[in-house]
Amino acid sequence: MTENFAHVFGAAKPVIGMVHIGALPGAPLHDASLDLLAAARADLVALQDAGFDAVMFGNENDRPYEFNVDTASVATMAHLIGQLRSEITVPFGVNVLWDPMATVSLGVATGADFVREIFTGSYASDMGPWTPDAGKAMRYRNRLGRPDMAMLYNVSAEFAHSLDQRPLPDRARSAVFSSVPDAVLVSGQITGEAAAMSDLEAVKAVLPDTAVMANTGVKHDTVADVLAVADGCIVGSSLKVDGDTWNAVDPERARAFMDLVLQARG
Repeated sequence: MTENFAHVFGAAKPVIGMVHIGALPGAPLHDASLDLLAAARADLVALQDAGFDAVMFGNENDRPYEFNVDTASVATMAHLIGQLRSEITVPFGVNVLWDPMATVSLGVATGADFVREIFTGSYASDMGPWTPDAGKAMRYRNRLGRPDMAMLYNVSAEFAHSLDQRPLPDRARSAVFSSVPDAVLVSGQITGEAAAMSDLEAVKAVLPDTAVMANTGVKHDTVADVLAVADGCIVGSSLKVDGDTWNAVDPERARAFMDLVLQARG
C-alpha cells in the first residue's frame, strides 16, 4: 500500500460511502426546488452514523456527463462541501464525472483526502471519445501543493469500452507502473452494476502490493465475498431507499451494510 493510502484510510479494507449530490445548476436534470445542501447533509449524516470509514461526494446526477465540466458545477460542489466541512468526521473524497482536472481542483479547494476518477486509458464511451491524461492530473495535484491527496484510479470505466485491447489485469498493472496510483478501482459496466469477481481476482493477483478496490455494485449479500478478495470497496446504490441509485441514503440499509462489513473484517 502507498503511504497516502495508509495515511488516509488506516482501517483494514476501508469502505467508502457515496454522497450523490443532486443534479447541479446547468445540468439537464437540475431541479431548482430541490435543497441540494439538505439532501447532501442527510446522506452524510446517515453514512457517518452507520460507521463508514470514509465518504465521497460525487455528481452522479449530472447526466449526461462531461469531459470538461462546467465551472458552475465545480463551484457549486465546492460550496456545498464547504458548507458541510465542519460536519465531516471521517476522511472524504471527491469525484467530478468525468473530468480529472476538475476533480483534482475540487479536491484541493475543499481539502479532500482523496479523489477518484478515470485517469488512464482510451475509451469509446456514451459521451464520445475519451482520453484522460494521468500525467497532467497528477502534476496539477502536486503543483497545487497536495501530493498527499490520494488518487484512486478507476481502470475499467463505466459507460465505456476500452480501446486498449490488453486484458484488464495488464492495463491495471501498466497503470500502476506508469502512474503509481494510491489505489486501483475495478468497476462494472454502469453505476450500481457489480464488477465481475473474476476481474477483481485477476487484478488483485497481478497487483499484490497495490490497494485494489471494488468500485461499483457491491451489495449486502456480496460484500463479504468482495472483501475476501479486494482491499476495500466504494458503495452507493445499495445504501439507497429501495436500492435505487437516485434515492436518498436509507439509514437502516446503511447500518445493515456496515454490520456485514464488520463481520466480514472479523
